[in-house]
Amino acid sequence: MMKNTSRVQPAALPVQSMRRRSFRVATLAAIFALFALYVAWHEARGPGERHNDELPITQAHADDASQPSNAAGTPAAVAGGDLVKRGEYLARVGDCVACHTADKSRPFAGGLPINTPVGTIVTPNITPDPDTGIGQWSDADFLRAMHEGIGKGGERLYPAFPYVEYTKVTDQDVMAIRAYLKTLTPIHYAPPGNTLKFPFNQRWLMVFWNLFNFNEGRFVPDPKQSAEWNRGAYLVEGLAHCEECHTPRNFMQGLKTSSRFSGAVQAGWHAYNITPDKNSGVGNWSDDELAAYLSTGAAPGRANAAGPMAEVVTDSTQYLTQEDVGSIVKYLRSLPPINGGESRPRDQWGNPAADDVTTLRGTTVNAVNGAQLFIANCATCHNWTGQGIGASAPGAYPSLIHNSAVGASDANNLAMVILHGVTRTTKQADVLMPAFGTELTDDQVAAITNYVTKQFGNPQSTVTVDQVARLRTQQ
Repeated sequence: MMKNTSRVQPAALPVQSMRRRSFRVATLAAIFALFALYVAWHEARGPGERHNDELPITQAHADDASQPSNAAGTPAAVAGGDLVKRGEYLARVGDCVACHTADKSRPFAGGLPINTPVGTIVTPNITPDPDTGIGQWSDADFLRAMHEGIGKGGERLYPAFPYVEYTKVTDQDVMAIRAYLKTLTPIHYAPPGNTLKFPFNQRWLMVFWNLFNFNEGRFVPDPKQSAEWNRGAYLVEGLAHCEECHTPRNFMQGLKTSSRFSGAVQAGWHAYNITPDKNSGVGNWSDDELAAYLSTGAAPGRANAAGPMAEVVTDSTQYLTQEDVGSIVKYLRSLPPINGGESRPRDQWGNPAADDVTTLRGTTVNAVNGAQLFIANCATCHNWTGQGIGASAPGAYPSLIHNSAVGASDANNLAMVILHGVTRTTKQADVLMPAFGTELTDDQVAAITNYVTKQFGNPQSTVTVDQVARLRTQQ
């Protein structure tokens, strides 16, 4: 009897397994059918209407001590012209103009392509033009887009517009930005459409993305922290949306919250670790150095803003009040330090070159030579010793010694600076380094980069010719 039973039991298992498999297949078929019905319905509507995917990148304000404030430090009420003025400040701090301006003759009219892993998103026109801009948007439409990531027509916005951060912004600050945008000159311009791969061009799928990557709700001050700390948290986490560049992404392209502010690569540029870790982050910077970097783009002996960060300083952070800059610094100091594996701060590498010039004198160079290329293209401004010219003056040519881009664990930013140059305009200086991308080949750029890191920075940081070729194509 026992033997007969043991023969029957294994036969029952495949039946149960088949039933489970059939149920799964039926479930998948039902989901696919619903999806197919949606696609058919969508196509039957004809050409889809154009949507505004990106709205103003915003929030932050100049405090008005004469008015009562809420817990986030926002004046409870601002009248007329003061509201517009504060909204202009907020739009500056949020750097709206950077994403919503492709042509400087058409500010805020959109058209800037943003490359993502799933395709290209083109920023919309946010001027008050009623046909191509947001002139017909209501205040409720604007608030919903900023706080919930939902456009005027109920469409889901893509997270290239960082509503993940903007949801934290108070209604008062959002409405101040709204008031300022209404005063802009309307520009009749319809930017090109997005080019996203299927199924990512299906906006309704953002519902699932939001489930894992978005928590709607306004900023809640921490009663255990000071007003200055809360102000910094409100700015960094919402208004200035610092995490969008300085926090790595998960597989869904959402922010990896377990590694906040630990650094990430954006369009070829490395947005460095800004946690207080003394080796990988900015733990060895003084408060004054951090404040100077945000306000001027330069902290001598530490770093000089280039690429996207130079643009942020030019269009945004140089306009912050001293109080807001101080609040940001205080909040950044409180973050949990995250070590990225570096054994030494990126701004503590390098020594002056000793005799490269004399060594090359009279020497025939038959191959690509980093030292020769450096002396021919870079030494006029940075000195052949690498020590720069002008010391710490606002318009100085920076030293390559004790320089974050040269001492970093990867040479991306250095190669990108050589390829694309530097443009940074502040109240202190107009900084310009020419782009050498059209003058030098990929192997020459790689040779200069590797010479500079070996001679003046982190000798373990190198780039290949293929890497330079990829960086050259970055927007």
